Amino acid sequence: MRSSRIFTLVAMTGALLSTSALAMHRSPLPTHPGSWRYNPAHQPFKAPKANASGTWSMLNHAFPGTGDTSLLLTDGTVIMHDLCTVNWYKLTPDNTGSYKNGTWTSIAAMPSGYSPLYFGSQVMPDGQHVTVEGGEYLNCSAVWTNKGAIYDTVANTWTNVPPPSGWTKIGDAQSVVRTDGLLMQADCCTSHSAIGTISGNTVTWNDTAGTGKGDVNDEEGWTQLPDGTILTVDANRDLGSNNDYEIYSEQTNSWTTPGKIGFSCTDPGSHEIGPGLLLPVGLVFQTCGTPHTGTYNPVTGVWKQGPDMPNIDGALDQADGPAAVLPSGNVLAAVSPGVFQNPTHFVEISVKATGKTKIVQVNEPASAPDQQSWESRMLVLPTGEVLWSSDVGDVEIYTPQGEPNKKAIPKVKHVAATLTHGSTNNVVKGLGFNGVSYGGYYGDDVQQSTNYPLVRLTNTGSGHVCYAKTHDYATGISDGSVTTAKFDIPNSCETGASTLQVVVNGVASVAKAVTVN
Repeated sequence: MRSSRIFTLVAMTGALLSTSALAMHRSPLPTHPGSWRYNPAHQPFKAPKANASGTWSMLNHAFPGTGDTSLLLTDGTVIMHDLCTVNWYKLTPDNTGSYKNGTWTSIAAMPSGYSPLYFGSQVMPDGQHVTVEGGEYLNCSAVWTNKGAIYDTVANTWTNVPPPSGWTKIGDAQSVVRTDGLLMQADCCTSHSAIGTISGNTVTWNDTAGTGKGDVNDEEGWTQLPDGTILTVDANRDLGSNNDYEIYSEQTNSWTTPGKIGFSCTDPGSHEIGPGLLLPVGLVFQTCGTPHTGTYNPVTGVWKQGPDMPNIDGALDQADGPAAVLPSGNVLAAVSPGVFQNPTHFVEISVKATGKTKIVQVNEPASAPDQQSWESRMLVLPTGEVLWSSDVGDVEIYTPQGEPNKKAIPKVKHVAATLTHGSTNNVVKGLGFNGVSYGGYYGDDVQQSTNYPLVRLTNTGSGHVCYAKTHDYATGISDGSVTTAKFDIPNSCETGASTLQVVVNGVASVAKAVTVN
């Protein structure tokens, strides 16, 4: 129990900021971090059969700390941060590929003094490095730090990353991996962003990225679109009935403001907003810090207001909160009745086309009645399940219903029929290796993308599963062209007749027969 982390939420200012103002809108600390215990008096919602809800399962081995951001490594393992500490743990699935039955082991601790909460994070396409930048809190004290670190998955070491020149803060700012494979990181509290180039365990910054931003980056999320541009709904100007939106272009390295979205999405008091999720149908589904929702068509540039979130214990919103694009193309989202309010409810959202959105309430994990939506995260697993981690100490897996969306299924066009365990730099070629979505979404506080190919080997005789480590793959969203990825097969993989699948965002390709020597 970490009772010392309990924090009383201070009143949020309702002041509207100019583009030059220093935005310091604070997400609260978890209400009772790590101390949650099942309360039989607080029964989570169970959806009727007609809602086609997925099911929740607790892990057979509990997370050793308090669940924070989790990231999927390219060897099929998951690493998860222990809230407000330097500690990280790795979840390794069992030999059937089950994460529910997986085991936790500790990995290297972050550099001394860097114990963040609400930070930017990315798994890099070299397959070897993970970046963590900033933090709204250090050791659960509000500082909007400019610290950063890079994790070497091979050496199992963390290395300090100095901030871009002149940056005094990064805080809970957003980040992406651009289509050129470079890291793009925002500064929470100005309109600045920087491009990071990785060489070994060193990050070199170019801090002239993203000129022309119309307001500061605070509380805004970045949604990468299929053409490599980035969409954001402004959280710090013209708040009220009709929010502005902006588009970043890699080609011009600048932002433009095409216009308004047509409805109020950013909560004017807290400046909070929900994530914008790219869907297999090609639309972005935007949730809000208000009960509203909407869709954006990247091809036409047209916004359309959707249905409001249901009214359950109050009008639901997603003023900070996780969501994930399921293999079916539905969205799983955690929502709450008002900004920073209990309880959490879960909905699945189906978007068939512009103007065709359906929202239904689905089952809840055990701790949902005792927390708020922003206290959790969602990571899409290679099994198509969602790993949901909660600041209050509950970590569970959601197993959805439905078949994978056909547009999301990767296709292997060529891979060697004979492979050798312990070999490196094997090549697989095919379509859809970067998916049609980024998987898990949150916004400025958390990034949990999984739009990269994993290679899964299943031994035909034993049925045992082994993940190869992928690297040197394309980034961005699949555009219909053939791409390649390299993969290294660990010595632990069983030999003999096997099948090989490429998995992206929890969606697997048709299995290819191979032999592992």
